[in-house]
Amino acid sequence: MRLKDKTAIITGGASGIGEASVRLFAKEGCDVTIADIDPAGEALAESIRSQGGRAAFVHTDMTDFGAIQALFGAHLDRCGTLDVLFNNAGKDGPGKPVADTSEEELDLLLSVNFKSVFLACKLAAPIMTGAGKGSIISTSAGSAREGLAWPNIAAYIASKGAIISFTRALAVELSPQGVRVNSLNPGVTDTPMLRGFAAKLEDPEGFWESMNSMQLLHRLGKPEELAAGALFLASDESSYVTGTDLLVDGGLVLG
Repeated sequence: MRLKDKTAIITGGASGIGEASVRLFAKEGCDVTIADIDPAGEALAESIRSQGGRAAFVHTDMTDFGAIQALFGAHLDRCGTLDVLFNNAGKDGPGKPVADTSEEELDLLLSVNFKSVFLACKLAAPIMTGAGKGSIISTSAGSAREGLAWPNIAAYIASKGAIISFTRALAVELSPQGVRVNSLNPGVTDTPMLRGFAAKLEDPEGFWESMNSMQLLHRLGKPEELAAGALFLASDESSYVTGTDLLVDGGLVLG
């Protein structure tokens, strides 16, 4: 098993890419702490335990530093170590031009999509550097890559672009101490968050058609395909990979 005897915290783990990653990590021998504001994470943890895996759910508001601290405390109390941090919690944008995006909408988006990543890494760094090993993974977005952007989601793109830059900087800081830091960059992936965003649009059907056609493979990604990328970055198979933004995007940035 590729994560035998390892432990992980996966934020945003109750659905979508997070849920698929929780299931795959557990299958590969990892003891997973699922962090999410969605109570469905408890049923997911129970499902994994019923199949012989190891998992626990900690209800966590990733905009609250106290809650993030409690998450790490609960994980360490249960597992004693932290080998992998997968910062996957995210929020879609308001779908508005910059001029119409409120300060409150911007603050919430940055808090969920970037500040939570920074704060979780702040807590993970001393644990991992003390052990001399670890893997930090954060979910970015194809729209944040150079040369690719769409209208009316500038705040979202900025929040995800920050992750790419932060990943590079943190890799420079932590890699000499044995901690690898990478981001996972999905193409357009069929998740509950994306479906919720599409439902708010005037032409959801047209949105899906356009999303399918934008990627070289002419289809949306599956959460399980992104989970496979996260597994690679979490495992020792990626022992020589740090400071990179791993594209698992169906060719989106080339489309």
